[in-house]
Amino acid sequence: MISRVMGPAEWAMLILLSIVWGGSFFLYAVALVDLPTFTIVFLRVSLGSLGLWLCAWAMGLLPLRRRGIWRDFLVMGLINNAIPFSLIVWGQHEVASGLAAILNATTPFFTVIAANLLTSDEKLSWNRLLGALIGLSGVAAMMGTDMLAAQSGSLLPQLAIIGAAISYAFASVFGRRFSETPPLVTAAGQTAASTLILLPLMLAIDMPWRLSAPPVSAWLAVAGLALLCTSLAYILYFTILKRAGATNIVLVTFLVPVSAILLGMTFLGESLDSHHVIGMATIALGLALIDGRLLVLLKPRRA
Repeated sequence: MISRVMGPAEWAMLILLSIVWGGSFFLYAVALVDLPTFTIVFLRVSLGSLGLWLCAWAMGLLPLRRRGIWRDFLVMGLINNAIPFSLIVWGQHEVASGLAAILNATTPFFTVIAANLLTSDEKLSWNRLLGALIGLSGVAAMMGTDMLAAQSGSLLPQLAIIGAAISYAFASVFGRRFSETPPLVTAAGQTAASTLILLPLMLAIDMPWRLSAPPVSAWLAVAGLALLCTSLAYILYFTILKRAGATNIVLVTFLVPVSAILLGMTFLGESLDSHHVIGMATIALGLALIDGRLLVLLKPRRA
């Protein structure tokens, strides 16, 4: 049964998940030194899918034989893996890992808008609409300097990462059709489908046979992306979702940028400008409004 109050085990898994997903932005930055975009993303989803299928096989789970399941996996793999992963990796050629994580944290804002447009049972409430507007103003605050001055050359890469967040939003709505499919099978199926999508792109654009042999650091980064940030992350995500529910799992969105920023500052020498910090605080306020916990805490209690 789902518990609204998380215990120590759930909190530990949530913090670990935030570190793992925050670490993906750090590992992208490491891998990008020696590997091109589509090669990194292909290796992440293909090796990650292998790990997920092994876990599904060990648990005795197999894909449902319903009609169109692999067509749905292809769509989900495209909008939840292939497109957003590629946009984020390409964007991180110019955008620091911490800032990329902050921009990616706008996913809930676009999700509530997409759900309002495309579903009948997830319409906008006043607090979700206000939270989305506040959060998007935080994005504008972070990107404002680049849009006005255009000095850093990172405006287009930042927009690419925003595009990844929008793709994730539509994937969240599309993913509702997998409600009768075991979550681990959904994760394994979509990563397998995105592997098929990315394979011809990697071969045609990156031509990996022409690349020089990458160093050990690049291989370790790819292994971390595949096994930790994909296989382990999905297992943690769906475990928390089953035990604590969707309202609690959304808290990871608050924590991922923190771990990404700390890793980037500690190991990559990255730093954030003042308008990035202001934007992050504004995004956090918007997320709190969408989540609704802030309103519960502020609501006066009856005697």
